[in-house]
Amino acid sequence: MPELNKEPQFLCESSALEECGEAVVFDVLEWGQSVSAFAVRYDNEVVAYLNQCAHVPTQMDWEPGKFWDQDKRFIICSVHGALYDPPNGQCVGGPCVGKRLVKMTVEERDKQVYWYPSDRIQPIF
Repeated sequence: MPELNKEPQFLCESSALEECGEAVVFDVLEWGQSVSAFAVRYDNEVVAYLNQCAHVPTQMDWEPGKFWDQDKRFIICSVHGALYDPPNGQCVGGPCVGKRLVKMTVEERDKQVYWYPSDRIQPIF
């Protein structure tokens, strides 16, 4: 079994993530399978999640990098209309109320954003 990577992974420059702007979308391995993930800035904090609705595991963006509802208050699933609270990924409206998106650990330092692999989520090399 290969050793798990726990090293921080460069994602983007901090300036690439504007407040409630387009997401940075990237691919990762979840349990060895390639999946999409995304990072957005909300309330001046960067958050990242797997790009899979908690209702049915389908990609949520209605266009690449577009995850916000009309008021830019919630992350929205374009397929099911589920609304997610950006800081914690909890579904607050739609068919999966109470469930959560899979959150990834991110860090912003020196004007750069990094994500951290876990047992579940690893980089694609």
